[in-house]
Amino acid sequence: MLLEFFGAAGEVTGSCHILRVAGRQLLLDCGMIQGGADAPARNRLPFPFDAAAIDAVVLSHAHVDHCGRLPLLVKRGFRGPIYTNTACADLVPILLRDSASLALRDAERANRNLAPGAPHAGALYDLADVEATLEQIRPIPYDTARELLPGVTVRVRDAGHILGSSSVEAWVSEGGERRKLVFSGDLGQYDTPILQDPWKFEAADLVLMESTYGDRRHRGRDDTERELGGILAQAARDGGNVIVPAFAIGRSQELLYLLARHYAEWQLASWKIFLDSPMAIAASKVYWAHPDRYDEEATRLRAGFRGLPPLPNLELSETADQSRAINNVRGGAIIIAGSGMANGGRVLHHLKHNLPRPECHVLIVGFQAPGTLGRALVDRKPEVWIHGQRVPSAAQVHTLGGLSAHGDQADLLRWYDSFEGRPPVYLVHGEVASSEALAVKLRERGAAATVTRPGLKLDLASLTALARDAPSP
Repeated sequence: MLLEFFGAAGEVTGSCHILRVAGRQLLLDCGMIQGGADAPARNRLPFPFDAAAIDAVVLSHAHVDHCGRLPLLVKRGFRGPIYTNTACADLVPILLRDSASLALRDAERANRNLAPGAPHAGALYDLADVEATLEQIRPIPYDTARELLPGVTVRVRDAGHILGSSSVEAWVSEGGERRKLVFSGDLGQYDTPILQDPWKFEAADLVLMESTYGDRRHRGRDDTERELGGILAQAARDGGNVIVPAFAIGRSQELLYLLARHYAEWQLASWKIFLDSPMAIAASKVYWAHPDRYDEEATRLRAGFRGLPPLPNLELSETADQSRAINNVRGGAIIIAGSGMANGGRVLHHLKHNLPRPECHVLIVGFQAPGTLGRALVDRKPEVWIHGQRVPSAAQVHTLGGLSAHGDQADLLRWYDSFEGRPPVYLVHGEVASSEALAVKLRERGAAATVTRPGLKLDLASLTALARDAPSP
Protein backbone atom coordinates (compact mmCIF):
# COMPACT_ATOMS: atom_id res chain seq x y z
CA MET A 1 0.00 0.00 0.00
CA LEU A 2 1.81 3.04 -1.28
CA LEU A 3 0.80 6.69 -1.61
CA GLU A 4 2.89 8.88 -3.90
CA PHE A 5 2.64 12.64 -4.43
CA PHE A 6 3.07 14.15 -7.89
CA GLY A 7 1.22 17.47 -8.25
CA ALA A 8 0.10 20.26 -5.91
CA ALA A 9 3.00 19.28 -3.66
CA GLY A 10 4.89 22.42 -2.64
CA GLU A 11 2.53 24.48 -4.83
CA VAL A 12 -1.19 25.09 -5.19
CA THR A 13 -2.09 23.84 -8.67
CA GLY A 14 -1.72 20.54 -10.55
CA SER A 15 -3.38 18.27 -7.98
CA CYS A 16 -2.33 14.66 -8.65
CA HIS A 17 -1.63 11.82 -6.21
CA ILE A 18 -1.55 8.05 -6.69
CA LEU A 19 -2.52 5.09 -4.52
CA ARG A 20 -0.94 1.72 -5.32
CA VAL A 21 -2.77 -1.15 -3.64
CA ALA A 22 -2.67 -4.89 -4.36
CA GLY A 23 -1.21 -4.38 -7.81
CA ARG A 24 -3.78 -1.72 -8.76
CA GLN A 25 -3.27 2.03 -9.21
CA LEU A 26 -5.82 4.69 -8.31
CA LEU A 27 -5.21 8.35 -9.19
CA LEU A 28 -6.60 11.11 -6.97
CA ASP A 29 -7.20 14.07 -9.32
CA CYS A 30 -5.30 14.97 -12.48
CA GLY A 31 -5.12 18.76 -12.53
CA MET A 32 -3.60 21.45 -14.68
CA ILE A 33 -0.55 23.39 -13.50
CA GLN A 34 -1.30 27.12 -13.49
CA GLY A 35 0.81 30.23 -12.98
CA GLY A 36 4.41 30.89 -13.94
CA ALA A 37 5.98 31.18 -17.36
CA ASP A 38 6.90 27.50 -17.34
CA ALA A 39 3.37 26.19 -16.65
CA PRO A 40 2.50 25.41 -20.31
CA ALA A 41 5.74 23.48 -20.75
CA ARG A 42 5.26 21.61 -17.46
CA ASN A 43 1.75 20.55 -18.46
CA ARG A 44 3.18 18.97 -21.62
CA LEU A 45 5.81 16.90 -19.82
CA PRO A 46 5.31 13.13 -19.63
CA PHE A 47 3.41 11.99 -16.55
CA PRO A 48 5.73 10.50 -13.91
CA PHE A 49 3.76 7.26 -14.26
CA ASP A 50 2.38 5.18 -17.12
CA ALA A 51 -1.04 6.62 -17.98
CA ALA A 52 -2.14 3.31 -19.52
CA ALA A 53 -1.35 1.48 -16.26
CA ILE A 54 -3.74 3.58 -14.14
CA ASP A 55 -6.80 1.50 -13.25
CA ALA A 56 -9.14 4.31 -12.14
CA VAL A 57 -9.32 8.00 -11.19
CA VAL A 58 -11.24 9.61 -8.34
CA LEU A 59 -11.92 13.28 -9.06
CA SER A 60 -12.52 15.60 -6.11
CA HIS A 61 -14.17 18.47 -8.02
CA ALA A 62 -14.53 20.38 -11.27
CA HIS A 63 -11.79 23.00 -11.11
CA VAL A 64 -9.14 22.96 -13.80
CA ASP A 65 -6.28 22.54 -11.33
CA HIS A 66 -7.87 19.25 -10.28
CA CYS A 67 -9.31 17.87 -13.53
CA GLY A 68 -7.69 19.87 -16.33
CA ARG A 69 -5.23 17.18 -17.46
CA LEU A 70 -7.72 14.31 -17.54
CA PRO A 71 -8.05 14.57 -21.35
CA LEU A 72 -4.26 14.44 -21.61
CA LEU A 73 -4.27 11.32 -19.42
CA VAL A 74 -6.77 9.73 -21.80
CA LYS A 75 -4.83 10.95 -24.84
CA ARG A 76 -1.77 9.16 -23.43
CA GLY A 77 -3.47 5.83 -22.86
CA PHE A 78 -5.69 5.84 -19.77
CA ARG A 79 -8.84 3.78 -20.40
CA GLY A 80 -10.28 3.26 -16.92
CA PRO A 81 -13.28 4.80 -15.16
CA ILE A 82 -13.24 8.32 -13.70
CA TYR A 83 -15.33 8.35 -10.53
CA THR A 84 -16.84 11.52 -9.12
CA ASN A 85 -20.09 12.69 -7.54
CA THR A 86 -23.13 13.45 -9.69
CA ALA A 87 -22.96 17.26 -9.45
CA CYS A 88 -19.28 17.26 -10.39
CA ALA A 89 -20.07 14.93 -13.29
CA ASP A 90 -22.51 17.55 -14.60
CA LEU A 91 -19.92 20.35 -14.33
CA VAL A 92 -16.89 18.57 -15.78
CA PRO A 93 -18.12 18.62 -19.42
CA ILE A 94 -18.58 22.39 -19.24
CA LEU A 95 -15.11 22.96 -17.86
CA LEU A 96 -13.17 20.53 -20.05
CA ARG A 97 -14.81 21.62 -23.30
CA ASP A 98 -13.95 25.20 -22.47
CA SER A 99 -10.40 24.19 -21.55
CA ALA A 100 -9.96 22.45 -24.92
CA SER A 101 -11.26 25.51 -26.77
CA LEU A 102 -8.84 27.75 -24.88
CA ALA A 103 -5.96 25.38 -25.62
CA LEU A 104 -6.74 25.50 -29.35
CA ARG A 105 -6.94 29.31 -29.33
CA ASP A 106 -3.67 29.56 -27.39
CA ALA A 107 -1.96 27.32 -29.95
CA GLU A 108 -3.33 29.39 -32.83
CA ARG A 109 -2.10 32.60 -31.18
CA ALA A 110 1.36 31.09 -30.57
CA ASN A 111 1.62 29.93 -34.17
CA ARG A 112 0.83 33.41 -35.48
CA ASN A 113 3.94 34.74 -33.75
CA LEU A 114 6.35 31.97 -34.74
CA ALA A 115 9.76 32.80 -36.12
CA PRO A 116 10.39 31.59 -39.69
CA GLY A 117 11.14 27.87 -39.69
CA ALA A 118 10.07 27.30 -36.08
CA PRO A 119 7.89 24.23 -35.42
CA HIS A 120 4.17 24.81 -35.01
CA ALA A 121 2.70 24.45 -31.54
CA GLY A 122 -0.09 21.93 -31.04
CA ALA A 123 -2.87 22.17 -28.48
CA LEU A 124 -2.38 20.25 -25.24
CA TYR A 125 -5.52 18.32 -26.18
CA ASP A 126 -8.59 18.89 -28.33
CA LEU A 127 -12.35 18.44 -28.16
CA ALA A 128 -12.12 14.83 -29.35
CA ASP A 129 -9.89 14.04 -26.35
CA VAL A 130 -12.44 15.72 -24.07
CA GLU A 131 -15.35 13.74 -25.49
CA ALA A 132 -13.39 10.51 -25.03
CA THR A 133 -12.71 11.51 -21.42
CA LEU A 134 -16.37 12.23 -20.73
CA GLU A 135 -17.26 8.71 -21.87
CA GLN A 136 -15.15 7.38 -18.99
CA ILE A 137 -16.87 9.35 -16.20
CA ARG A 138 -18.84 7.22 -13.74
CA PRO A 139 -21.01 9.24 -11.31
CA ILE A 140 -21.25 7.95 -7.75
CA PRO A 141 -23.54 9.32 -5.03
CA TYR A 142 -22.36 11.23 -2.00
CA ASP A 143 -22.21 9.40 1.33
CA THR A 144 -22.28 5.86 -0.08
CA ALA A 145 -19.26 3.55 0.18
CA ARG A 146 -18.33 1.69 -3.00
CA GLU A 147 -15.55 -0.76 -3.85
CA LEU A 148 -13.85 0.75 -6.89
CA LEU A 149 -10.99 -1.75 -7.19
CA PRO A 150 -10.04 -4.93 -5.32
CA GLY A 151 -8.72 -3.69 -1.99
CA VAL A 152 -9.96 -0.11 -2.48
CA THR A 153 -13.31 1.15 -1.15
CA VAL A 154 -14.19 4.83 -1.48
CA ARG A 155 -16.86 7.20 -0.18
CA VAL A 156 -17.17 10.88 -1.15
CA ARG A 157 -18.34 13.56 1.26
CA ASP A 158 -19.18 17.23 0.77
CA ALA A 159 -16.14 19.53 0.95
CA GLY A 160 -18.09 22.83 0.88
CA HIS A 161 -15.74 24.36 -1.71
CA ILE A 162 -17.91 24.56 -4.85
CA LEU A 163 -20.96 22.63 -5.95
CA GLY A 164 -19.88 19.04 -6.41
CA SER A 165 -16.71 19.32 -4.37
CA SER A 166 -15.70 16.20 -2.48
CA SER A 167 -13.50 15.00 0.27
CA VAL A 168 -12.59 11.36 -0.30
CA GLU A 169 -12.52 8.53 2.24
CA ALA A 170 -10.52 5.57 0.99
CA TRP A 171 -10.16 2.24 2.78
CA VAL A 172 -7.26 0.24 1.35
CA SER A 173 -6.39 -3.39 2.08
CA GLU A 174 -3.41 -5.53 1.14
CA GLY A 175 -1.73 -8.56 2.71
CA GLY A 176 -4.01 -8.57 5.72
CA GLU A 177 -3.30 -4.91 6.48
CA ARG A 178 -6.06 -2.28 6.28
CA ARG A 179 -5.75 1.50 6.45
CA LYS A 180 -8.09 4.45 6.01
CA LEU A 181 -6.99 7.60 4.18
CA VAL A 182 -8.97 10.84 3.99
CA PHE A 183 -8.15 13.24 1.13
CA SER A 184 -9.63 16.64 1.89
CA GLY A 185 -9.84 17.85 -1.70
CA ASP A 186 -10.32 21.61 -1.57
CA LEU A 187 -12.12 22.68 1.61
CA GLY A 188 -14.52 25.61 1.67
CA GLN A 189 -15.20 28.10 4.40
CA TYR A 190 -17.79 27.30 7.01
CA ASP A 191 -21.12 29.17 6.69
CA THR A 192 -20.47 29.94 3.01
CA PRO A 193 -23.57 31.00 1.03
CA ILE A 194 -25.35 28.31 -1.02
CA LEU A 195 -23.22 25.33 0.01
CA GLN A 196 -23.26 22.91 2.91
CA ASP A 197 -20.34 23.01 5.33
CA PRO A 198 -17.41 20.62 4.89
CA TRP A 199 -18.18 17.13 6.17
CA LYS A 200 -17.18 16.41 9.76
CA PHE A 201 -14.97 13.32 9.77
CA GLU A 202 -14.17 11.31 12.86
CA ALA A 203 -11.54 8.74 11.96
CA ALA A 204 -8.54 8.21 9.69
CA ASP A 205 -5.12 6.63 9.74
CA LEU A 206 -3.77 9.34 7.44
CA VAL A 207 -5.07 12.75 6.37
CA LEU A 208 -4.06 14.26 3.03
CA MET A 209 -4.99 17.91 3.43
CA GLU A 210 -5.02 21.06 1.35
CA SER A 211 -3.24 24.15 2.72
CA THR A 212 -3.94 26.97 0.26
CA TYR A 213 -4.56 29.53 3.00
CA GLY A 214 -2.74 27.73 5.80
CA ASP A 215 -0.92 30.89 6.84
CA ARG A 216 -3.74 33.42 7.09
CA ARG A 217 -7.23 34.25 8.26
CA HIS A 218 -9.96 35.55 5.99
CA ARG A 219 -11.96 38.57 6.92
CA GLY A 220 -15.30 37.68 8.51
CA ARG A 221 -18.19 36.98 6.13
CA ASP A 222 -20.36 39.86 7.37
CA ASP A 223 -17.44 42.30 7.21
CA THR A 224 -16.58 41.07 3.72
CA GLU A 225 -20.10 41.64 2.46
CA ARG A 226 -20.13 45.12 3.98
CA GLU A 227 -16.80 45.82 2.29
CA LEU A 228 -18.16 44.65 -1.05
CA GLY A 229 -21.17 46.93 -0.67
CA GLY A 230 -18.85 49.83 0.15
CA ILE A 231 -16.67 49.18 -2.91
CA LEU A 232 -19.72 49.19 -5.17
CA ALA A 233 -20.94 52.42 -3.59
CA GLN A 234 -17.54 54.05 -4.16
CA ALA A 235 -17.46 52.78 -7.75
CA ALA A 236 -20.89 54.27 -8.35
CA ARG A 237 -19.62 57.64 -7.15
CA ASP A 238 -16.52 57.34 -9.35
CA GLY A 239 -18.62 56.62 -12.42
CA GLY A 240 -16.48 53.84 -13.87
CA ASN A 241 -16.91 50.10 -14.32
CA VAL A 242 -16.20 47.24 -11.92
CA ILE A 243 -14.29 44.31 -13.43
CA VAL A 244 -14.43 41.01 -11.55
CA PRO A 245 -12.19 38.15 -12.72
CA ALA A 246 -14.14 35.19 -11.39
CA PHE A 247 -13.92 31.44 -11.60
CA ALA A 248 -16.79 30.23 -13.76
CA ILE A 249 -17.63 27.42 -11.36
CA GLY A 250 -18.24 28.54 -7.80
CA ARG A 251 -17.25 32.16 -7.50
CA SER A 252 -19.52 33.49 -10.25
CA GLN A 253 -22.56 31.81 -8.71
CA GLU A 254 -21.74 33.09 -5.23
CA LEU A 255 -21.36 36.64 -6.53
CA LEU A 256 -24.73 36.51 -8.27
CA TYR A 257 -26.26 35.14 -5.08
CA LEU A 258 -24.84 38.02 -3.01
CA LEU A 259 -25.90 40.65 -5.53
CA ALA A 260 -29.43 39.22 -5.49
CA ARG A 261 -29.56 39.08 -1.70
CA HIS A 262 -28.34 42.69 -1.31
CA TYR A 263 -30.00 44.11 -4.43
CA ALA A 264 -31.98 46.85 -2.68
CA GLU A 265 -29.46 47.53 0.11
CA TRP A 266 -26.60 48.10 -2.34
CA GLN A 267 -28.79 50.11 -4.75
CA LEU A 268 -27.92 47.81 -7.64
CA ALA A 269 -30.85 48.86 -9.83
CA SER A 270 -28.70 51.65 -11.26
CA TRP A 271 -26.05 49.19 -12.52
CA LYS A 272 -25.83 46.99 -15.57
CA ILE A 273 -24.64 43.57 -14.41
CA PHE A 274 -22.96 41.33 -16.96
CA LEU A 275 -22.13 37.66 -16.57
CA ASP A 276 -19.69 37.43 -19.49
CA SER A 277 -18.83 33.75 -19.55
CA PRO A 278 -20.62 30.98 -21.43
CA MET A 279 -19.07 28.51 -19.02
CA ALA A 280 -20.31 30.40 -15.94
CA ILE A 281 -23.78 30.68 -17.47
CA ALA A 282 -23.88 26.94 -18.09
CA ALA A 283 -22.47 26.22 -14.62
CA SER A 284 -25.13 28.43 -13.01
CA LYS A 285 -27.81 26.23 -14.57
CA VAL A 286 -26.10 23.15 -13.08
CA TYR A 287 -26.04 24.86 -9.67
CA TRP A 288 -29.76 25.45 -10.05
CA ALA A 289 -30.36 21.77 -10.84
CA HIS A 290 -28.78 20.45 -7.60
CA PRO A 291 -30.73 21.96 -4.69
CA ASP A 292 -29.95 18.83 -2.67
CA ARG A 293 -26.47 20.28 -2.09
CA TYR A 294 -27.73 23.67 -0.80
CA ASP A 295 -27.58 24.93 2.76
CA GLU A 296 -30.76 26.00 4.57
CA GLU A 297 -30.61 29.68 3.57
CA ALA A 298 -30.09 28.95 -0.12
CA THR A 299 -32.90 26.40 -0.01
CA ARG A 300 -35.27 29.06 1.34
CA LEU A 301 -34.13 31.64 -1.21
CA ARG A 302 -34.52 29.22 -4.10
CA ALA A 303 -38.08 28.44 -3.06
CA GLY A 304 -39.02 32.08 -3.69
CA PHE A 305 -38.29 32.16 -7.44
CA ARG A 306 -38.08 29.85 -10.41
CA GLY A 307 -35.11 30.97 -12.49
CA LEU A 308 -31.55 32.02 -11.74
CA PRO A 309 -31.09 34.55 -8.89
CA PRO A 310 -33.56 37.46 -9.41
CA LEU A 311 -31.40 40.23 -10.87
CA PRO A 312 -33.60 42.16 -13.30
CA ASN A 313 -30.58 44.00 -14.73
CA LEU A 314 -28.46 40.88 -15.24
CA GLU A 315 -27.34 40.34 -18.84
CA LEU A 316 -25.96 36.95 -19.85
CA SER A 317 -23.27 37.40 -22.51
CA GLU A 318 -22.87 34.14 -24.34
CA THR A 319 -21.55 35.20 -27.76
CA ALA A 320 -18.29 36.93 -28.66
CA ASP A 321 -20.24 39.84 -30.16
CA GLN A 322 -22.15 40.32 -26.91
CA SER A 323 -18.87 40.30 -25.01
CA ARG A 324 -17.25 42.85 -27.33
CA ALA A 325 -20.26 45.15 -27.00
CA ILE A 326 -19.65 45.47 -23.25
CA ASN A 327 -16.45 47.34 -24.00
CA ASN A 328 -18.57 50.23 -25.31
CA VAL A 329 -19.96 50.73 -21.80
CA ARG A 330 -17.85 53.40 -20.14
CA GLY A 331 -19.46 53.40 -16.70
CA GLY A 332 -22.06 51.81 -14.47
CA ALA A 333 -21.25 48.20 -15.36
CA ILE A 334 -20.37 45.29 -13.08
CA ILE A 335 -18.63 42.79 -15.37
CA ILE A 336 -18.11 39.28 -14.02
CA ALA A 337 -15.91 37.35 -16.46
CA GLY A 338 -13.38 34.52 -16.60
CA SER A 339 -10.78 33.50 -16.02
CA GLY A 340 -10.55 33.69 -12.25
CA MET A 341 -6.78 34.34 -12.25
CA ALA A 342 -7.01 36.62 -15.30
CA ASN A 343 -4.62 34.36 -17.18
CA GLY A 344 -6.90 33.97 -20.18
CA GLY A 345 -10.47 34.35 -21.34
CA ARG A 346 -12.79 37.30 -21.85
CA VAL A 347 -11.79 39.20 -18.73
CA LEU A 348 -8.51 40.13 -20.45
CA HIS A 349 -10.35 42.31 -22.95
CA HIS A 350 -12.28 44.08 -20.17
CA LEU A 351 -9.11 44.66 -18.17
CA LYS A 352 -7.36 45.98 -21.26
CA HIS A 353 -10.13 48.56 -21.75
CA ASN A 354 -10.61 49.52 -18.10
CA LEU A 355 -7.30 49.15 -16.24
CA PRO A 356 -5.86 52.46 -17.56
CA ARG A 357 -8.88 54.38 -16.20
CA PRO A 358 -8.55 55.53 -12.56
CA GLU A 359 -12.33 55.78 -12.14
CA CYS A 360 -12.65 52.02 -12.70
CA HIS A 361 -12.34 49.30 -10.10
CA VAL A 362 -11.01 45.74 -10.24
CA LEU A 363 -12.32 43.28 -7.68
CA ILE A 364 -10.13 40.25 -6.89
CA VAL A 365 -12.25 37.56 -5.23
CA GLY A 366 -10.11 34.41 -5.30
CA PHE A 367 -6.65 32.91 -5.05
CA GLN A 368 -4.14 34.24 -7.61
CA ALA A 369 -1.25 31.92 -8.43
CA PRO A 370 2.26 33.33 -8.84
CA GLY A 371 2.97 34.37 -12.40
CA THR A 372 -0.64 35.12 -13.31
CA LEU A 373 -2.02 38.50 -14.32
CA GLY A 374 -4.30 38.33 -11.30
CA ARG A 375 -1.30 38.08 -8.97
CA ALA A 376 0.31 41.07 -10.72
CA LEU A 377 -2.86 43.08 -10.02
CA VAL A 378 -2.91 41.95 -6.38
CA ASP A 379 0.75 43.01 -6.11
CA ARG A 380 -0.26 46.44 -7.49
CA LYS A 381 2.11 46.36 -10.46
CA PRO A 382 2.00 49.80 -12.15
CA GLU A 383 1.67 48.16 -15.55
CA VAL A 384 0.89 44.68 -16.85
CA TRP A 385 1.09 42.78 -20.13
CA ILE A 386 -2.12 41.78 -21.90
CA HIS A 387 -2.09 40.17 -25.35
CA GLY A 388 1.52 41.19 -25.82
CA GLN A 389 0.85 44.84 -25.03
CA ARG A 390 1.94 46.91 -22.04
CA VAL A 391 -1.16 48.22 -20.20
CA PRO A 392 -0.91 50.81 -17.41
CA SER A 393 -2.77 49.80 -14.25
CA ALA A 394 -4.43 52.96 -12.96
CA ALA A 395 -7.71 51.41 -11.84
CA GLN A 396 -8.39 50.83 -8.15
CA VAL A 397 -7.73 47.19 -7.22
CA HIS A 398 -9.49 45.55 -4.26
CA THR A 399 -8.77 42.10 -2.82
CA LEU A 400 -11.67 40.43 -1.04
CA GLY A 401 -10.13 37.39 0.61
CA GLY A 402 -13.30 36.76 2.58
CA LEU A 403 -15.05 35.54 -0.57
CA SER A 404 -12.51 32.81 -1.17
CA ALA A 405 -13.89 29.34 -1.86
CA HIS A 406 -10.97 27.99 0.21
CA GLY A 407 -11.11 27.83 3.96
CA ASP A 408 -8.56 29.86 5.91
CA GLN A 409 -6.24 28.60 8.63
CA ALA A 410 -9.01 28.54 11.22
CA ASP A 411 -11.34 26.61 8.89
CA LEU A 412 -8.63 24.07 8.08
CA LEU A 413 -7.81 23.52 11.74
CA ARG A 414 -11.50 23.22 12.59
CA TRP A 415 -11.87 20.55 9.90
CA TYR A 416 -8.85 18.60 11.19
CA ASP A 417 -10.00 18.85 14.81
CA SER A 418 -12.96 16.57 14.07
CA PHE A 419 -10.59 13.59 13.73
CA GLU A 420 -10.02 11.47 16.79
CA GLY A 421 -6.53 10.40 17.79
CA ARG A 422 -4.63 13.13 15.90
CA PRO A 423 -3.84 11.15 12.72
CA PRO A 424 -0.71 12.16 10.78
CA VAL A 425 -1.23 14.88 8.17
CA TYR A 426 0.45 15.34 4.80
CA LEU A 427 -0.07 18.85 3.45
CA VAL A 428 -0.65 19.48 -0.25
CA HIS A 429 -2.17 22.21 -2.44
CA GLY A 430 -0.31 25.12 -0.89
CA GLU A 431 2.69 27.32 -1.46
CA VAL A 432 5.50 26.23 0.86
CA ALA A 433 5.13 29.16 3.27
CA SER A 434 1.40 28.51 3.68
CA SER A 435 1.90 24.78 4.20
CA GLU A 436 4.72 25.28 6.69
CA ALA A 437 2.65 27.73 8.73
CA LEU A 438 -0.25 25.29 8.90
CA ALA A 439 2.12 22.46 9.81
CA VAL A 440 3.32 24.48 12.82
CA LYS A 441 -0.27 24.93 14.04
CA LEU A 442 -1.03 21.26 13.54
CA ARG A 443 2.08 20.22 15.46
CA GLU A 444 0.97 22.46 18.33
CA ARG A 445 -2.16 20.28 18.41
CA GLY A 446 -0.04 17.12 18.68
CA ALA A 447 -0.29 16.07 15.03
CA ALA A 448 2.61 14.80 12.97
CA ALA A 449 2.43 17.19 10.02
CA THR A 450 4.55 16.89 6.86
CA VAL A 451 4.78 19.32 3.94
CA THR A 452 4.89 17.18 0.81
CA ARG A 453 7.21 17.41 -2.17
CA PRO A 454 6.78 15.84 -5.62
CA GLY A 455 7.95 12.23 -5.63
CA LEU A 456 7.47 11.68 -1.91
CA LYS A 457 6.38 8.08 -1.26
CA LEU A 458 4.56 6.87 1.82
CA ASP A 459 4.12 3.24 2.87
CA LEU A 460 0.61 3.14 4.32
CA ALA A 461 1.17 -0.21 6.00
CA SER A 462 3.84 1.42 8.18
CA LEU A 463 1.25 3.77 9.70
CA THR A 464 -0.34 3.00 13.03
CA ALA A 465 -3.94 1.86 12.50
CA LEU A 466 -6.15 4.43 14.24
CA ALA A 467 -9.48 4.28 12.41
CA ARG A 468 -12.02 1.80 13.75
CA ASP A 469 -14.87 2.57 11.39
CA ALA A 470 -15.54 0.27 8.45
CA PRO A 471 -17.48 1.09 5.28
CA SER A 472 -20.69 -0.68 4.32
CA PRO A 473 -20.69 -0.91 0.51
